[in-house]
Amino acid sequence: MSLEKDKAMVRKVNEALNKRDLSGLDEFMAEDYVDHTNQLHGLEDVRRWYARIFKDFSAYHRTIEDMVAEGDKVWVRFRTTGTSAASGKKIDLITVSMLRMVNGKAVEGQTVPKVAGEFYKKLL
Repeated sequence: MSLEKDKAMVRKVNEALNKRDLSGLDEFMAEDYVDHTNQLHGLEDVRRWYARIFKDFSAYHRTIEDMVAEGDKVWVRFRTTGTSAASGKKIDLITVSMLRMVNGKAVEGQTVPKVAGEFYKKLL
């Protein structure tokens, strides 16, 4: 599959997740998908993860701010916003995710939160 089609697939699943529609995961992820960040193994683990996120954070919304694809990888910078159902606190989180794609489906991924600024502040 082409890099543009892989990027289009990432956009499509992001739109579905913003609507709290987990069915988009079926088309996007391989059954044996591995999420190295959250230690999720398989599509069903990912479904349970997002169901919990949707329950814990009202007004969950993820915006794609930047995306680059090369080889079998798609790199995406996301901004995720929402409100904690438990505390009422708003979240505004920037992450970078790397997805490895095979035949148009994500087979593994890893996400890194934007922490460099906070890390450097602690060093000073």
